[in-house]
Amino acid sequence: MPEIKKLHKNITIKGHVQGVGFRYTARTMAMSLGIKGFVKNTYDGNVYIEAEGTGIQLTHFIEWCHKGPGYSDVKEIIVENSNDLKEYRFFDIRH
Repeated sequence: MPEIKKLHKNITIKGHVQGVGFRYTARTMAMSLGIKGFVKNTYDGNVYIEAEGTGIQLTHFIEWCHKGPGYSDVKEIIVENSNDLKEYRFFDIRH
C-alpha cells in the first residue's frame, strides 16, 4: 500500500474572526477531518493556523476556513505551503 503524503499549510484568516468561537470550531473541524496542528489568535486581530494532513483533508479544512463559524466574517485567507512537516500529534488551541 503506498504511503499517503502529508502536507503542511500555514493559514492566516482575516476579518471578524476573534471573539466568535473561531479557534474552538476550527479545532473541532480539524479533529473531525484528522488534521493535526494548532490554531491561535494573533495580536493584529487575525487567526493563524498550522495544519498537517493529506491534500483532501486540507482542502476540506480550508474550504471551511473560508466560511468559519456562524458569527465570523471572513474577509481574506492566506494559505502558504511549507515543506517543513512538524509531525504534530494533536490539534491544539494555543494562547
